[in-house]
Amino acid sequence: METLACIKRVADTGAEIVLTDDKQSVDASAVGYTMGPHEECAIEAAVQVVEEEGGESTVLSLGPEDTEDQLYEGIGRGADNGVLLETAGGDWGPESTATAIADAIEGDLADFDLLFFGNESGDNANYQVGIRVAHELDLPVVTGAKDLEIDGDTAIVKRDVPGGSEVFEVETPAVVTVKEGLNTPRYPSMRSRMQAKKQEIQTIDPTETDDRLQMVELETPEAEDSEAEVLGEGPEAVDEAVEVMEELEVL
Repeated sequence: METLACIKRVADTGAEIVLTDDKQSVDASAVGYTMGPHEECAIEAAVQVVEEEGGESTVLSLGPEDTEDQLYEGIGRGADNGVLLETAGGDWGPESTATAIADAIEGDLADFDLLFFGNESGDNANYQVGIRVAHELDLPVVTGAKDLEIDGDTAIVKRDVPGGSEVFEVETPAVVTVKEGLNTPRYPSMRSRMQAKKQEIQTIDPTETDDRLQMVELETPEAEDSEAEVLGEGPEAVDEAVEVMEELEVL
């Protein structure tokens, strides 16, 4: 079974978010780049399916030449191949990104049985690319996957909903968008990182198309200031502490 995991190069999600002056993207100059946690699970899913069913797994990303770093990490995590849709830089919108990925799959790459995406990217969280690729390729898509099983040519996908879960059975080829928690991603060892660097990355020159949905700007939420109240010191503060806990219904 041939699998593809599509990832996005994003600013380190564990660092403080700083926007560029035009508020069109996240400034990662001081924090570096990584991939989102959903996409780590997407790579792991692609690798696990191949380990169980045979075939090859491929990790793909759209971005500037430096995005190879994230592709090498994906190979270090167990993927067999890496594909870069190389751009001149800048953040492509979800529609143009999806079109470029779909065009590459139809024109330059092998047929895939399962296409995995992170449920949403680690920066803009647009929640669109995987769904758009599925529509462009006329494939079934299940979003928000938290469990996955393969039964022959059928993917059995479960996702959480309020009060329970939903289970879908889709014939492959199909698209699945993955949520963090589907699996436990493996992390590349130093040896696997070095071996990954020897792998040749296939480079494709994508054609940028217009996005009909235009982002105006990004905003970071304002941090809420909080104050701490000192109730007292020593045994004299016990009564006040108990009173506060009773108000909070802790006691």
